Amino acid sequence: MKIKVRVILALVLAGHGSMHEASGQKVSQHVDPFIGTGGHGHTYPGATLPFGLVQLSPDNGTQGWDWCSGYNYADSNIVGFSHTHLSGTGIGDLADISVMPSLNKKPDTLPTPSSFLHSQETARPGYYQVLLKDFNINVELTTGKFYGFHRYTFKQAGPAMVKLNLGFAINWDKPTECSYWMVNDSTMAGWRFSTGWAKNQKVFYAIRFNKRLPKPTAFVNNMVGNLPKGTGQTAMVCWNFDAKANEQLLMKVGISFGDVQGAIDALSEYEGWNFNAAVQQAADVWEQELGKIKIATKDATVLKTFYTALYHTYQAPARYSDIRGNYTGAKGALAHSDAPVFSVHSLWDTFRAANPLLTLTQPALVPHLINSYLQFYQQYGLLPVWDLMFNETNTMTGYHAVPIVADAILKNLPGFDYSTAYNAMKASAMQTVRATDAYRQFGYVPQDKHGWSVTMTLEYAYDDWCIAQVAKKLGFAEDAAIFEARAAGYKLLFDKQSGFFRAKNSDGKWVEPFDPYYSEHGFEGMYIEGTAWQHTFFVPHAVDAYANLLGGKAALIRKLDTLFTTTSRMNGENVSNDISGLIGQYAHGNEPSHHIAYLYAALGAPQKTAQRVRQILTTMYSAKPDGLSGNEDCGQMSAWYVWSALGLYPMNPSSGEYVFGSPLINQASIALPNGKTLRIEVKNNNGKNITVRKATLNGKPITQHFITHRQLLQGGTLLLQMAP
Repeated sequence: MKIKVRVILALVLAGHGSMHEASGQKVSQHVDPFIGTGGHGHTYPGATLPFGLVQLSPDNGTQGWDWCSGYNYADSNIVGFSHTHLSGTGIGDLADISVMPSLNKKPDTLPTPSSFLHSQETARPGYYQVLLKDFNINVELTTGKFYGFHRYTFKQAGPAMVKLNLGFAINWDKPTECSYWMVNDSTMAGWRFSTGWAKNQKVFYAIRFNKRLPKPTAFVNNMVGNLPKGTGQTAMVCWNFDAKANEQLLMKVGISFGDVQGAIDALSEYEGWNFNAAVQQAADVWEQELGKIKIATKDATVLKTFYTALYHTYQAPARYSDIRGNYTGAKGALAHSDAPVFSVHSLWDTFRAANPLLTLTQPALVPHLINSYLQFYQQYGLLPVWDLMFNETNTMTGYHAVPIVADAILKNLPGFDYSTAYNAMKASAMQTVRATDAYRQFGYVPQDKHGWSVTMTLEYAYDDWCIAQVAKKLGFAEDAAIFEARAAGYKLLFDKQSGFFRAKNSDGKWVEPFDPYYSEHGFEGMYIEGTAWQHTFFVPHAVDAYANLLGGKAALIRKLDTLFTTTSRMNGENVSNDISGLIGQYAHGNEPSHHIAYLYAALGAPQKTAQRVRQILTTMYSAKPDGLSGNEDCGQMSAWYVWSALGLYPMNPSSGEYVFGSPLINQASIALPNGKTLRIEVKNNNGKNITVRKATLNGKPITQHFITHRQLLQGGTLLLQMAP
């Protein structure tokens, strides 16, 4: 049964701290979209709506890992503004439908770059602006859900040009077929098909200006094309006109991943040409969504970091079905859905904290995400691993749609069919690819059968635990027993002598030599994007049983202590770039470490959790372009901050339990999915008092190291008393 969940905005806070609500400020003003665009954050600064289909942002035209989003703050050139972007991924793709204005340039097949200065560049939720220095053109961008809106102000008179570069590509992406044609005297449409990380990507577009321009010059495969249409591997269209000083040109670009008509219809999402009104409309949407959590703190930097982090958690997944409900399915055929369909699911990352956060902040969205997984399953036969534009990229390990679906079922979220979801979970667990057949045969993944064997074993074991919990809830006792047994498979790779999870071959013998500081980024490594140190602690579903392998809780605490204090050196000729944000061998810049600091609390040492969480919050995040210690990864890096700043974290993502940490805020107000409000009050919070000494919910003591999702939904006041 599908029902609509009405989300009520949070109440205005009152009390101590930096009370931006009380002074009439909007929470969205604290967002800085440039945070994460520098270093290895890989975010983009451009305009989008929460989970919107269009991400309209500048591209530097530079190839490389730190330009996966198309933009890096260290760059000083812009070659165009394209309409699709990835937020914080470690692989570059998209950047489709690139447009660039210029002055005193003639039509040709080369890119038309311009330098720019950050002092002449601004960004806020739903809006981006930059002055193209070489052309003296001010570019402003905003978006709706399905279209991009451009405003170009030509500061000086002269022969102007707007260039549509359908051949533009970054990193893995490569165009396979580009097309354009005139729909009527004011609208051009076409498509851009490409291959790359997404092997079969289809983007359809429609362009309309606010005034009639002369017929464009076109190039197809670098040759002058025949108007009014053309098709080739690459295509470029150039509109030339005489610009007056301070003249403004407006342009809308509709986008669809289904067909051309969807792109044309997207142009009508916003009627008229009032650019400022469209900017305000986007700002209002962002304010409403970001305002579902309101915090108070005396630290302005925390405000900026927190709300930018929350903003980043709303940039993916991205809407995939178009304004008409159409999209290109997993097998390349046109598909339709009356409900919204989403893609760009970085599940290896987001299952840990970003998706659990959405069950609180976006409960009406979560069923749509799960139904998107289920549509993928019905078309492809398995739940997605990492789907990009409904292409299964098979990137990373595990079958981590499972814990997200399990979390929703265990939290009783409505809006999707539990029976279909359960069958889909089992199908992914019983597949015969990605070494799951070997995993079932041996109880672990042998290294001589598949690389990354240790990581795969640990993650499959966790995903199977999630299936077991759903089986229990739905009354499938036999299944529950099978998957509970599989969930204990991690024990088969534990080496008591070294205290690490290690790789075994199919003959049951350890792979030698073993070095816990060794990193191999290639497919033949034993651990994906990490060392034994980072991956040894991934048993969030059985902490006590895991501790017993080492000799008890005290032994595991000592092991955790060593993780944070040992050398940060890594050995090997192909060390993974993803291992960053190091404290000892703890690597906050990559997701496998994200739950580790909270293990202390589960072992009875909450003060150690507090120490490490507070250290990570204050050293691994900042309100600067390089303010992230690693890839943003579609919201996970930021979700860790949002949860932890509030004083909670889903250490076991599908348990419905949030472990207490070390809150940065003084107060918070969270609009709950049932219309209630949860108010978090933090007493005696400062740089010395970092540990939660006592927690009460509506006056009743919480005696465990966590609070449950069910308890949070009661609303009221969660009081956290801090102590040294």
